[in-house]
Amino acid sequence: MNIKTAMHSMLASQEEIAADEERSDSSAQVGCTSVATAGNRERVVVSGVVRSVILRPRQGVPALEAELFDGSASVDLVWLGRRRIAGIEPGRRIRAEGLVCLMGGRPMIYNPRYELRARPGE
Repeated sequence: MNIKTAMHSMLASQEEIAADEERSDSSAQVGCTSVATAGNRERVVVSGVVRSVILRPRQGVPALEAELFDGSASVDLVWLGRRRIAGIEPGRRIRAEGLVCLMGGRPMIYNPRYELRARPGE
């Protein structure tokens, strides 16, 4: 470990340390794109941890939204017509694939293909 890395780990906040760990875990996943570098209308595979899950109806249709954080940025995963999906819960690691759309400057993936990943220590 070099001096710069040691100083960063001593002075970094818990959020920065968690983001660094998530970023290294996500980059270790083969074929994954960083959320921060994903462009509008680009098909991507992302990997990260679910920060929040919300049921938010859209135009009268139920929609389940999950915020996925990969250490670089967040993307909203939206499943239309769903009220709940087993395993999609805060703290869960997910690998998701789909088309990124920028809505109000925020990246979103509608009806992504997903794979639940093991939690740390499992």
